[in-house]
Amino acid sequence: MINFTPALKLYFVIFFAFISSKLFSQSIANYNISVTTIWNSENHTSVPAGAHWSPLVGATHKNINDIVNLSKPSPLTNGLKDVAERGINTNFNNEINTVIASGNADKYLIENFSSGAIATATMHNVMVSEDFPLVTLISMVAPSPDWFIAVTNENLRSGLLTLNGWKDTYTIDVFAYDAGTDNGTNYNASNSANTPRTNIFKINNAPINGNKMATLTFTYNASTLSNREPNAIAGVKISPNPTNSIITLSNIQNINLKNIEIYSTIGNMVKQISTLKSLKTIKIDVSNLNKGIYLVKLNLENGSFKTQKIAIN
Repeated sequence: MINFTPALKLYFVIFFAFISSKLFSQSIANYNISVTTIWNSENHTSVPAGAHWSPLVGATHKNINDIVNLSKPSPLTNGLKDVAERGINTNFNNEINTVIASGNADKYLIENFSSGAIATATMHNVMVSEDFPLVTLISMVAPSPDWFIAVTNENLRSGLLTLNGWKDTYTIDVFAYDAGTDNGTNYNASNSANTPRTNIFKINNAPINGNKMATLTFTYNASTLSNREPNAIAGVKISPNPTNSIITLSNIQNINLKNIEIYSTIGNMVKQISTLKSLKTIKIDVSNLNKGIYLVKLNLENGSFKTQKIAIN
């Protein structure tokens, strides 16, 4: 038999308590995300008249290249094409919502730039979960044939024990890419469709010259580590899903439910419901919400929570 010293026994107790807490915990961090553009004659061959940027759009997601793959034509090529050529986000938004519905993305992100070639777009208080730690963002270089700036698959997890495993405030450079959908080689080139579409590539020649066109700063605000209850709370069912009017929460009688919150994919809380602990089921009317994907968050009295995506048709 192996005899452990009291100090070593204490070490193992702390170690396994830490491992257990990690197995049944889910961390969420709050960041400000800010992009400041760098588009001037000192860094680039020229700046066209009327230079500006389309809204900064993207998502938080789970896997590399869920949203945009810069190494080849993107799975979301039609949406990316619309952003890169015309600065229109409708198809890109729809495609991201499809990824959200599949469970591989969490939040759709969008923010307008200030006007002009030198501009800033800042998203405040973006909630990023441990299950969806990657951030992808794009914006059209306007005017241009099919050029855009992008940061893809940026992982906000640090792998360290500090800050609940999240990265502290940091800044990265942002570069311009050609979507491969138009043959134009200067800002105001006439439309000339590239058939077939070519791979996305970084613009290293004039007028961009391979220089950075922006910086992106992730400002860490705070994070939480909430315990999951793997038994009772996991048994809560939300149905029907999809729905167009009423959702029902069942199997809630064995948990101390504090409230229920419903969020849009851009992180806005659209509904909050206070609950009674004695109820076995709760019915929630969502008929007044717009069609789309939403996140239902069940908050327990002890700080634990469960989230589930629902679709409203």
